[in-house]
Amino acid sequence: MTVIAAPATPTRWWHSRAVSRFTRHHLALVGIAMISLLVLACVLGPYTLPYDTLQIDLRARFAPPLSGQHYLGTDPLGRDLAARLLMAGRISLLVGFSAMLLSTLIGTLVGVTAGYRGGWVGVALMRTVDGFLSYPSIFLVLALAATLRPSPVMITVIIAVTSWMETARIVEAEVRSLREREFVQAARMVGLSGKHIMFREILPNAMGPIIVAASLAVARAILLEAYISFLGYGIQPPLPSWGNMLNGAQQYLASAPWLAIIPGAAITIAVTSFNFIGDGLRDALDVRDDHI
Repeated sequence: MTVIAAPATPTRWWHSRAVSRFTRHHLALVGIAMISLLVLACVLGPYTLPYDTLQIDLRARFAPPLSGQHYLGTDPLGRDLAARLLMAGRISLLVGFSAMLLSTLIGTLVGVTAGYRGGWVGVALMRTVDGFLSYPSIFLVLALAATLRPSPVMITVIIAVTSWMETARIVEAEVRSLREREFVQAARMVGLSGKHIMFREILPNAMGPIIVAASLAVARAILLEAYISFLGYGIQPPLPSWGNMLNGAQQYLASAPWLAIIPGAAITIAVTSFNFIGDGLRDALDVRDDHI
């Protein structure tokens, strides 16, 4: 009796090389260090400060940075800027990570299905992607934010449903290049289902581009949240976010520039760090170099 062995996915022997290449990417390591410090500060920092985000001290209005216990100064109502910055960081980073996870999930499902199924299913899905991409996403984001009730959950959903298309294109192209490989043909020969082949055989071998796209999606989500909150359609006061802190600071640029500089610097650090990490992951996970 002939025994047919179950197909095995290609051995990802390059994983150790990917880790080695990533650790040699100095800017990526800087990005990880900066994001780790930022996340720890936002999670633990508010518990170490003597003021909370809503405590008002009218006598301390517009206190500059390093004024007594107000390490980063105060805002027009005398609220501690450090407390508000770290609490805003919790919200902005949570929106960024959550929107990334949701948009990556949607884009991956669409891309895997379109790339593997092909035919009219693939055409219909990718023309849907083209339709979304043909409409400027920032206008779609603003239209949805202005129509729906703004809240952290709603802003996360809005950003995610307007950001999944790039991931879908990347995944669809990667899956199309993998679906005719030998291990996929072997999986079909032994009678594995299409769902099993898509998500157990092909998807693990397409994770490199997905991980890179996801790291860059966090930076994009943070920028989008800041943008729509700055315009007044995003997170609403008194709940702080980096974007609405910039919105409240714009009329005080001449008299109290630190009100805009500090949250602007936080956005810059977060977005730059995720871009550094994305660059490092792209170089580390590019397996084409292993075959040269």
